[in-house]
Amino acid sequence: MRTGITFEVSAADRTRLEAIAADRNSPQKHVWRANIILFSGAGHGTAEIMRRTGKAKTCVWRWQERYMREGVDSLLRDKTRPSRKQPLPKETAARVVELTLGPPSGEVTHWTASAMAAVCGISASSVQRIWRSHGLQPHRFRQFKLSKDPKFVEKLQDIVGLYLAPPAHALVLSIDEKSQIQALDRTQPGLPMKKGRLGTLTHDYKRHGTTTLFAALNILDGTVTGQNMQRHRHQEFIRFLNAIEAKVPAGKIIHAVLDNYAATNTRKCWPGLSGIRAGSSTLRQPRAPGSTPWRGFSQNSRSGGSNAASSGPSPISRPPSTAS
Repeated sequence: MRTGITFEVSAADRTRLEAIAADRNSPQKHVWRANIILFSGAGHGTAEIMRRTGKAKTCVWRWQERYMREGVDSLLRDKTRPSRKQPLPKETAARVVELTLGPPSGEVTHWTASAMAAVCGISASSVQRIWRSHGLQPHRFRQFKLSKDPKFVEKLQDIVGLYLAPPAHALVLSIDEKSQIQALDRTQPGLPMKKGRLGTLTHDYKRHGTTTLFAALNILDGTVTGQNMQRHRHQEFIRFLNAIEAKVPAGKIIHAVLDNYAATNTRKCWPGLSGIRAGSSTLRQPRAPGSTPWRGFSQNSRSGGSNAASSGPSPISRPPSTAS
């Protein structure tokens, strides 16, 4: 052993070291460290230990000294070493956070890790670590919309109330339309699929005009009533309403929730009907809450003809008092 290194291996340490060296599940670095101490305790010289373990002289001396100072436990752990690269200064992390919270440079919508790394002179992985530690996700955003309608809350309560608690002896329909649906066909017929060959399909197509789809969803049972029209005007919408009324038993109240599309907002669609705007009992052009992604309005009418007058408007959120 090196000058200044002297130790005696106790019986307890020897038993523990032999168990480590004999265990097939022990890491190899623990095995050869234990063998160095066992050979040293048996009186072997440094050259013999180097030959048996295949380690350098400085390595043998290092673990002999480690055992002499701290015992067997020191052989089972490595000393902490400084990182290969110096950690980023706090000023750099603060600059990354400050730039992330501001608009990106150039004609881009948001900061990316590579762009931030180029600006700050660090790696993209360092940028990602800083973002992760500060909970920043510049590539994600949460959308919101504020309605400018002063009666938005009132209308929202009425329409949502229809969905959650439909009035008794009434029919609640959610009506929507899809215009400019293209009727497409391929320029040439394709071959069917067969064993060992895929079905064929041309990449180009030809149009056979457009169509408009009107649909009404029954909130109670989920049935859908749909009808295709050639055009998308209030005349077609009135024909669709008449088709719905023809299927509804006489005497039932219909609550129709629609959007703010122009074809359904004109007064020509609602002659003689009481247009209710968020429970208001006044007659007005039916409109849903404005400036919102979700739009719809409620229409309270007596079935029995689109031109028949209503017996009187009532708030949408309350069930009708009478039903004949």
